[in-house]
Amino acid sequence: MASSTLLLLVVFIIDLIAFALAVAAEQRRASATTTTDATSNYCVYESDVATGLGVGSLLCLLASQLLVMFASRCLCCGRALRPGRPRTWAIVLFITCWLTFFIAEVCLLAGSVKNAYHTKYRTILSQNPPSCETLRKGVFGAAAALIVFTGVLSELYYVSYSRADDGYLPNVRDAGIRMGAL
Repeated sequence: MASSTLLLLVVFIIDLIAFALAVAAEQRRASATTTTDATSNYCVYESDVATGLGVGSLLCLLASQLLVMFASRCLCCGRALRPGRPRTWAIVLFITCWLTFFIAEVCLLAGSVKNAYHTKYRTILSQNPPSCETLRKGVFGAAAALIVFTGVLSELYYVSYSRADDGYLPNVRDAGIRMGAL
């Protein structure tokens, strides 16, 4: 089975969209300003665009990963792979691909949730201004970097898997007693 160029292209485009959404989320994360009215101080947050961009990036990365895993039968289903270097690389890349995918998804999810969270602190005018919590800089950026790593690793995994899965059938010996024709 040769690796599908069309599949690799589709996965690349989906990963590129996920990367672009994560970078846009980093640029558009919420910021807050302290505003004063007649009796109190409070936080005013700008629009919540980064949350939607982060969730969109999360879903694109998930779609990309699922596409590669369904195409390769997730390494654990289907027939055995041919022993050798491609199988070894497929196993190593499978594990590292899932590891970077999981960390990227956690960063995107945590960043989206934290960006959507807006504190509602009000303080009396004579007290210190409220603490307007916002998402820390770099969370979506770290996710964007991990999206690139996940994309590269998943495509390399698929190519290695394809090289190791060329119709190999293991030599199965029957150890049982056969009944011959009488």
